[in-house]
Amino acid sequence: VAKQYLEKGLLVPDHVITYLVMTAEALDRVCDLDLVISLNIPFETLKDHLSQHWIHPSSGRVYNLDFNPLHLRWVDDITGEPLGQQEDDKPEAVAARLRRYKDVAKPFSGTKTNKIWPYVCTLFSNKITPIQSKEAY
Repeated sequence: VAKQYLEKGLLVPDHVITYLVMTAEALDRVCDLDLVISLNIPFETLKDHLSQHWIHPSSGRVYNLDFNPLHLRWVDDITGEPLGQQEDDKPEAVAARLRRYKDVAKPFSGTKTNKIWPYVCTLFSNKITPIQSKEAY
């Protein structure tokens, strides 16, 4: 279900995320996880990126002011019609969703992650050059 939203460039609604978290909790009760990777992306970075989504309502085309910028500000590149921003893409709504996600995701983070980090770091460092970010710490 989430994939359908993502393929359209839309944010996955809260009820779908909640379902995915409940599914993860159920799987956790019956499966031993081998690996969990948690990306530590600063809250403001996520909020800024997610709130940059604008759509062309009639076609569903999605623009991101940073990564898929418009040729002309606030109008669709193809039709010239005005763009809109979905309620859940507005900065206040994005911030509220991120806070709820952080609360829900807390049970999945912890010291066990730190035990596997050296292995993950080694795996990634063989593929890419590590970058230290002051924002992530």
